[in-house]
Amino acid sequence: MSAPELPFFVYGTLRPGEVNHDLLLRGRTLREEPARLAGAVLYQGPGYPYAVEEPGGTVAGELVTPLPRAYARLLAELDRLEEYVPGDPRNLYERVEREVQVHGDGDGGADGDGDGDGDGDGGERGAVRAGGVPLVRAWVYVAAPAVADGLRAGGKLIESGDWLARQ
Repeated sequence: MSAPELPFFVYGTLRPGEVNHDLLLRGRTLREEPARLAGAVLYQGPGYPYAVEEPGGTVAGELVTPLPRAYARLLAELDRLEEYVPGDPRNLYERVEREVQVHGDGDGGADGDGDGDGDGDGGERGAVRAGGVPLVRAWVYVAAPAVADGLRAGGKLIESGDWLARQ
């Protein structure tokens, strides 16, 4: 069974202006919108962050919707970048499906929901509204369980939840 073609929530070196965005995403996306992942916190890694699932936390990032023709190749390249192999206990990251909150217009459609159909409902993206904030299912690379345990025990928390605002 193949994975669903969901957008990606990116929160570190894949964000606009960061090195891996330029290498992997530039020119291959349909839209990139500010978004937040609830239920996770951010830890500093060796040059890149880890999102660790934790109730009450929030991580800032972007919801990236790849161009359809680029999806399969981009998914494989992102898995390779994150050194993610399905079912491998040595993974540093796991690719999981989560709901993210979409904020702002990004470069989506003129109706503010990104689908450009004028109704503001998220349309074909499958967004649902919760308290007026669109929720979209997306792939997120989070710290694998053993990595998350180590980070919780002695890692450096990025208090703001925003890799771009870290100090």
